[in-house]
Amino acid sequence: MVNKIKNSADGLALQVTKPARAADLVTENTEGAASRWAPVRVYSFHEYLLVVDRECVSDEDTAALVQALSEYTDSIFQAMDSVVQIAGNGYQVQLPPARDAGLEKDDRASAEPAPGILVIHPYLSEAESVDEITVGIVDLRRDQFE
Repeated sequence: MVNKIKNSADGLALQVTKPARAADLVTENTEGAASRWAPVRVYSFHEYLLVVDRECVSDEDTAALVQALSEYTDSIFQAMDSVVQIAGNGYQVQLPPARDAGLEKDDRASAEPAPGILVIHPYLSEAESVDEITVGIVDLRRDQFE
């Protein structure tokens, strides 16, 4: 899912309605109203953000994901606690360390879900919407989850 990074009251954010649902970062009741928003931590790397559900992803699994993304990108910057919140008719995630990753307002970014995580990266093109690094992190998380 591709959206533009935007300003919000709390800084930069990305609309992530479908990916957040797919990653179980939001739980909705039978009427479609959110009944749980995951407390998340956003890790920043060169051109990548890793959004992790702090309640559902173990510290060990988180460390493995962070290590892998750090090795893939030869970088690691800061990590900050954040929130998934209602925005319009959907959900957005606040991205406090986005600028560390080189992402700015109006940049197009893709959010790829896996259980308890989102991998956010710059959108390149339809043909390259999911890159090798993102696939590697998503596959690692799916393996951890099984």
